[in-house]
Amino acid sequence: MTWFLGLGVAGVLLLALSLVFDGVFEGLFEGVDALDGLFDGWLSLPVVAGFVSMVGFAGAIAMGSTGVGAVGATVVGVPAGVATGWVTYRLSRALLNDGSGAAPRGDDLIGASGSVVTDIPAEGYGEVLVRRGGQPVKLAAKSPAPVARGAEVWVEETLSQTAVSVRLVER
Repeated sequence: MTWFLGLGVAGVLLLALSLVFDGVFEGLFEGVDALDGLFDGWLSLPVVAGFVSMVGFAGAIAMGSTGVGAVGATVVGVPAGVATGWVTYRLSRALLNDGSGAAPRGDDLIGASGSVVTDIPAEGYGEVLVRRGGQPVKLAAKSPAPVARGAEVWVEETLSQTAVSVRLVER
């Protein structure tokens, strides 16, 4: 039973160390995890720590409560460890996914409102501040008519990744 308790404690310590040192130990499994995406994050440190600790604690509980030997405790501990590793993997994927989907493209700006931060001359470029993916972004902007600083504008067209065509919002 001591071996199983040791595995459980080692898994918890491994998880605690990975949290304290925040990514220092992530390189341990980098060579294995790079096998053409075969594991796709399955060998992350939290997943391994969850597996190891659950194998140890479930095996110790099985040994202590039923009196089975090491083989029986392993038979109970490994499926519990696999289940815990799977839950850890799914939870970590859910936490890392911010829900915004794909990164915004230039066409996503069409119809967005913004404000002019540098005057836009009739035949040249000025600058506008718009929100892209929830973040303020300053872009080069041109307009068919001159637009003064501070005016509210709508994005009509994306000219490039850093330039847009705008029109004045008339209220």
